[in-house]
Amino acid sequence: MNQTPSLRHRLAAEAIGSFFLFATVIGSGIMGEDLSPGNVGVALLGNTMATGAILYVLITVLGPISGAHMNPAVTLVAAARGEIPWRAALLYVPAQLCFGIVGVWAAHLMFDLPLFQVSLKTRTGLGQWLAEGIATFGLVLTIIGTVRHRKAAVPASVALYIVAAYWFTASTSFANPAITIARSLSDTFAGIAPANVPAFVVAQLAGACAGAIAASWLFPGRADVGSV
Repeated sequence: MNQTPSLRHRLAAEAIGSFFLFATVIGSGIMGEDLSPGNVGVALLGNTMATGAILYVLITVLGPISGAHMNPAVTLVAAARGEIPWRAALLYVPAQLCFGIVGVWAAHLMFDLPLFQVSLKTRTGLGQWLAEGIATFGLVLTIIGTVRHRKAAVPASVALYIVAAYWFTASTSFANPAITIARSLSDTFAGIAPANVPAFVVAQLAGACAGAIAASWLFPGRADVGSV
């Protein structure tokens, strides 16, 4: 008989997943830039491939435990849909953020960079904000729709969506409030200036809400985002 994972195990899964996801985003950006100095397209391609790959692995491994959200927007949508308790959601979010930041710091240490940094990379403007809203809308729609119709395909669907969104959005698809905050603490390829973070987070949460509403209309019936 399969037992429901305890809250302790679910929080550990979210913490570990966020650590590896955020470390991958930052680390692959650093590696891509080091190996292709001056060639932003090649650096972004490396960043994209690594992020998609780690998403597939983490969702496959950790999804059965916590849902492998690694993203406050996804967690809040799951709680609003009644798929995880609000108490758990309010613990998921700090675990995602705190251990994600540790992942960023780990990436810095692996590449012999200063541990504590603040990004100077400006990412602002209507196009960037719209891109984040659209990216997060599509992510939530992808998760709910795939869970509803083909649950086994969630790891591949999410990974492939993010790979595509890296390239079709002007912002390179952060689509995650926690990773947006964490990326402000890295003055590397994937960074974002702290002053630009609030607008990104607002756009992401708006996109997530719109995605959840659209998914409820398109995919009537329960699609349990809380565990995949």
